Amino acid sequence: MRIADVLRSKGTAVATVNADTSVSSLIDELAEHNVGALVVLENGSMVGIVTERDVVRKIHECGADLLKARVADIMSTSVFTCLPSDSVDSLAETMTERRIRHLPVVVEGQLVGIVSIGDVVKSRIGELQSERDHLEHYIDQG
Repeated sequence: MRIADVLRSKGTAVATVNADTSVSSLIDELAEHNVGALVVLENGSMVGIVTERDVVRKIHECGADLLKARVADIMSTSVFTCLPSDSVDSLAETMTERRIRHLPVVVEGQLVGIVSIGDVVKSRIGELQSERDHLEHYIDQG
């Protein structure tokens, strides 16, 4: 299965935020979209990604003052991305090795979706269920 198949199933909408957004507003956006990460855009270009984990780790350092900081102060600027043609298995390996939970999907520099570790697990469970159903059908017919 390819990332394009995952995006066909879940959709290509990506929640984004501006680098100048306050961390307080970021938290509101994460909750509103019920997601664990937002891609950070400036002038339509991806400049980073910010996650719930980034907020938690920084709040440990800064306390409540972090809520007044900007997304730019806590976001990751080194963003790993993937292509729609990448396999779900290779993405699962990358996410596990690099301890990444969200990967933007990019084509020719354009953001076309985002895949989470939950999407990868759901895809793999679907594949296993399909294999199981096929084997049960084979045994019943055999």
